[in-house]
Amino acid sequence: MRPIWTGAIGFGLVNIPVKIYSATESSSLDLDMLDKKDHSNINFKRVNAKTGREVAWGNIVKGYKLPNDEYVVLDEKDFERANAKKTKTIEITDFVKEDEIESVYFETPYYLEPDKSGARAYALLREALLKTKKVGIATFVMRNKEALAILRANEKVIVLNRIRFAEEIRDASDLALPPKTQVKANELKMAVSLIDQLSGKFKIDQYKDTYSAELLKVIKAKAKGKKLKEPKLKIVHGKTKDLMDQLKASLTPKKRKAS
Repeated sequence: MRPIWTGAIGFGLVNIPVKIYSATESSSLDLDMLDKKDHSNINFKRVNAKTGREVAWGNIVKGYKLPNDEYVVLDEKDFERANAKKTKTIEITDFVKEDEIESVYFETPYYLEPDKSGARAYALLREALLKTKKVGIATFVMRNKEALAILRANEKVIVLNRIRFAEEIRDASDLALPPKTQVKANELKMAVSLIDQLSGKFKIDQYKDTYSAELLKVIKAKAKGKKLKEPKLKIVHGKTKDLMDQLKASLTPKKRKAS
């Protein structure tokens, strides 16, 4: 794996040199975009708006547009000048319980790897996070953009999870949402029973990306020239529209995956 950021974790007066690595990879199939007419590949080019000529990556710079339509061109040093510390330091400012952070804020996970010189301090922070069952709240700059993040630990590695700023979350008040008064006590009791029946320990390995495998079957069938059936989706609501009856039917004993 290649590191995508190099710097340090700021933990009080302790600095831990680290590298950031992406913790995820796509499980979906790699599909190319083609011209519908002749199936030629579609390419995207970086083109000069004035000349129409393609521009190499090495000749591209970033600029901020002024009200008079002129640009202030920025180089890498300019981004560091804005806040040199944040471009090189993941500064932990607070520690909180992870369940205090709503899932809507979570974005992208990364692994943190220490340099040899910071291995002992890294291990200390990891074990302290585990013992306190807390996560560190930190800010830093990656790819010329300030990021808010949490640092949480498992038995092996400290995981940095980027989270969104409050202003990035849309207000849900504009949605047509039902009030609590629409919930009947007996229906709520039955729904809780259904949740209890389906509850178990979370085991990530039991969840698989089955759609990619099914899509690959379709691709192979088409490659062989097979005629494919038209998909028919039918949402089953049960034999009755009564919510209580649907809940009771859902609680009927049946074989389930072992939890």
